[in-house]
Amino acid sequence: MDRKFSQATVSVRAGLNNDEQYGCVVPPITLSSTYNFLGFNKPRAYDYSRRSNPTRDVVQRLLAELETGGIGSIITSSGMSAIYLICMTFLKPGDLVIAPHDCYGGTYRLLCALHERGLYEVNFVDQSDYCLLMKLSLSPRLKLVFIETPSNPLLRVVDISAICKMVHESNKNALCIVDNTFMSPVFQQPLVLGADLVIHSCTKYLNGHSDLVSGVVVVKDSKYLSELTWWANVLGISASAFDSYQLLRGVRTLTPRILQQQRNAQDIICFLENVPQIEILYYPGLLNNSGYNIAVQQQRGFGAIFSFELDITKVSIDDFLSSLRLFTLAESFGGVESLIAHPATMTHAAMSKEVRDRAGISDRLFRVSVGIEDSNDLIYDLKNALGIM
Repeated sequence: MDRKFSQATVSVRAGLNNDEQYGCVVPPITLSSTYNFLGFNKPRAYDYSRRSNPTRDVVQRLLAELETGGIGSIITSSGMSAIYLICMTFLKPGDLVIAPHDCYGGTYRLLCALHERGLYEVNFVDQSDYCLLMKLSLSPRLKLVFIETPSNPLLRVVDISAICKMVHESNKNALCIVDNTFMSPVFQQPLVLGADLVIHSCTKYLNGHSDLVSGVVVVKDSKYLSELTWWANVLGISASAFDSYQLLRGVRTLTPRILQQQRNAQDIICFLENVPQIEILYYPGLLNNSGYNIAVQQQRGFGAIFSFELDITKVSIDDFLSSLRLFTLAESFGGVESLIAHPATMTHAAMSKEVRDRAGISDRLFRVSVGIEDSNDLIYDLKNALGIM
């Protein structure tokens, strides 16, 4: 059989029917922290679960397969620990890191904190400014370029292929890392577009049920995989067996979940486009969005997250949020339930107001993660909260 199965099929079938002891259809969870040796100096395939674990290995193989071009992956205890793992593996004092000026607040906080410790120098830039990127790419100190597209929370889109090509042609020692959390492998394939590494907060769409914290680094070069695996063991930040088991269960339904979430998001956006209480809508699927043409080229969908700026002369923030029943005020995104966040006081509170203003993150901005509820119910809830019933 030479048919290449779709992502949906691969996700569902991962690890099934491989239990030779009892014939379990679903792979059993292996909770043991340690494994006995066959004899003196005769270890088995597994010796200690910090280094490797059968349950974790099933999910690592699956996530590498879903990101086309991946040869392996390392699942970590959180999305932030995935970024930390990359920094500890590849950086030394004096190296230069480039990151988006409008990135996730947690990424900004971590990169700044490690910079202040003297691990490297970091430069936050507008990555749509290709002239500036070209200039920085020529630096022999450049080691890592973090790309976040669409960005969190403004959903700005940058050209992955163009940036990776520019960086690789200018500096053979630099690696390009794409945070693919917003899109998931269903809608975007950064390794195919030239990225060296892909990261996800598995907490979000990959798990999809808001009951797990985890991250992953997907790799397409065996050398980098070996280095990252070694450091993950040294740092002790690999995901537990139980978290890996939950993640595997979540990924099985990734495709139908995110497709339904996208349909719901687009229904809601069609409604909000003509609502006077909404000043600006941010969504790469809108024809007037500055990143629309790039998104059409490099994405297979526009996703299920959008942001908007509220006209506070027409409705107050407190009244709007307190009237919502189906959108929970909470951080995170990608779960089956709909969430709404206020980035300035929540996800991006680690940024100073000056930095947020420079990135375009206003105090009137809200980020919405659309779930799998009935879109008509979600629209009704927004109508009520906006006072247009």
